Amino acid sequence: MKSWLKNHFAYLPSRNSYIIIATDIFLIATAYIGAFLLRFNFNLDDPQVIYSIKQTILIVILVKMFFFYFFNLYRGMWRYTGIVDLLNLIKAATFSSLLITFAIFQMRVFSPRSIVIIDWCLTVILVGGLRLFIRWYHWQSSKNGESDNLNPWSQLLSGIKRNPKAKRLLIIGAGDAGERLLRGIRASSRMNYEPIGFLDDDPKKANKLLHGVPVLGDTTILTEIAARYNVNEVLIAIPFATHKKMRQIVEDCKKAGVDFKIVPTLTEIIDGKISINSVREVAYRDLLGREPVKLDEEQIVNSLVGKNILITGAAGSIGSELCRQIAKFRPKHLILFERAESPLYDLEIELNHHFPDLPVIPILGDIQNTEELFKTFSSYHPEVIFHAAAYKHVPMMERHPWEAVKNNIGGTRNLLQIAERFRTERFVLVSTDKAVNPTSVMGATKKVAEQLVQLYASKSRTKTKFMVVRFGNVLGSVGSVVPLFRKQIKRGGPVTVTHPEITRYFMSIPEACQLILQAGAMGKGGEIFVLNMGKPIKILNIAEDVIRLSGYEPYEDIDIKFIGLRPGEKLHEELVGKDEEVIVSDHEKIFVIKGNGQQPETLEQEIDQILSTCHLQDSKRIKEQLKKLTAYTYKPDLSLEMEYISRGKIDFSVAN
Repeated sequence: MKSWLKNHFAYLPSRNSYIIIATDIFLIATAYIGAFLLRFNFNLDDPQVIYSIKQTILIVILVKMFFFYFFNLYRGMWRYTGIVDLLNLIKAATFSSLLITFAIFQMRVFSPRSIVIIDWCLTVILVGGLRLFIRWYHWQSSKNGESDNLNPWSQLLSGIKRNPKAKRLLIIGAGDAGERLLRGIRASSRMNYEPIGFLDDDPKKANKLLHGVPVLGDTTILTEIAARYNVNEVLIAIPFATHKKMRQIVEDCKKAGVDFKIVPTLTEIIDGKISINSVREVAYRDLLGREPVKLDEEQIVNSLVGKNILITGAAGSIGSELCRQIAKFRPKHLILFERAESPLYDLEIELNHHFPDLPVIPILGDIQNTEELFKTFSSYHPEVIFHAAAYKHVPMMERHPWEAVKNNIGGTRNLLQIAERFRTERFVLVSTDKAVNPTSVMGATKKVAEQLVQLYASKSRTKTKFMVVRFGNVLGSVGSVVPLFRKQIKRGGPVTVTHPEITRYFMSIPEACQLILQAGAMGKGGEIFVLNMGKPIKILNIAEDVIRLSGYEPYEDIDIKFIGLRPGEKLHEELVGKDEEVIVSDHEKIFVIKGNGQQPETLEQEIDQILSTCHLQDSKRIKEQLKKLTAYTYKPDLSLEMEYISRGKIDFSVAN
């Protein structure tokens, strides 16, 4: 009895509970009076009828409210009303009608028998109808409404099937993502899950029912709940979780010995794409825990909608995500400029599938080819350019500096010249933190590219707004550390890290692209925007986390070897140069670099000189010329490295 009272009344002190109870009392009274009105053709002049209503209405309200509590009508969440809630309402209305009939008979009060039947019908219609309306209104007004294939009406029957052989499932998060996930599981005949409960840190949801599935408590009792209910798998459906919370949940799942998966990104939630098919393994980016980006969508819409948008390097990690995000803003044409044939083809197929009404123009071309650029601009007259094409691998560019110069410098200048010639509205260069105080060929060439953009911004006689967006590493890009670590783990190790103390700035690819679009819309010309990357992260910590997420223990199951800094590699990257000053912008995650903004008048002449020597493939000469342009020099701090070598912690034998 004590447990029943706790489950049914623990939540009542909240303001919302009082409002819900008051609403139901009003609807119960309305249904009862309405029954008399219908029975007597809306004529209540008879004193006997008025007396009967006065004598019985309080009893009717009390009896119905008791059965509403008893059948858990106040444990469910109205915006997630389902068949379980409606069945409970029918049970409550039926039992209360039987008891009311008995009570009225004992009181010998005048009341036609049809009143009870009409009252039962009106109670179910009014009380159930309000709950269904709240559910419909929440679904209709949410951003997910149009693209959510789990229609609220088609899902009312969710929850009545049971599979005795199903995996016992615990869902973390009883919000929109968790509810949608539960509906997806219930709607799928292929899913072998039996949801046994939710965990949610919102105290208002404690002891509630969501489609008949209870909220068992908060996430601090995960291991206890997993053991008590013999949980086989945990699905994490909290897209706003901090990295600390995600780490704790993952650790608790491991302690409990249960499998765990996660619902995908916030972007997919906004698009209404969450379904059971979206559930995936927990990845390192889920532990990064960065706050969701708040965008000024009106500003972005004004800069993109109905315009011809060109993305260079369109099939790359950043370029392809820019294409996906820009496509949502309904450009006139989306022009994919890319020299890698197969990735370009795959991207075209993907975009045509998800955006069938969008004209997607794939162009197999190279930014070093001015004729191809001229042909593209003549045909489509792009109004906004996102220049993401670049060689990015530091060690590779150290071995082939002439290629870095031709592509990252020469290609950028080609694009700047033709953008100015065709009076493009906006030109956004995607840059890197390696351009700050560069110690590598790759970083130096991107620094020159930044200088070129600023030069064109200052000298251009057109209305083209030239700007730069600079940021650090992105998680999951081709050739980045996390995919590399996963490949090494699949081979059985070791996982290789260049240095025990090396750090890098990280953000997810979708977040970086959202901020690129925002900065591109904000820019007035000449700015270098820097994205707020948070605090730098030790690569060693990433390696350890990825090993654990793969089901192993670092140093025990999978070893970690330190192989020494590679040519051109810094121990710690920087986002702001020594001669640069950071000022705030209108967006909390975007800063603006304030520098002298003046580039030497001889910059283009010096670029002509370095480009003219590329055919010689003389690494030493090219690096000397880059040094004149950018103060490029490779002088890593080797003091820590030498210390680790002497202690036997860096092993050059596994460097390759």
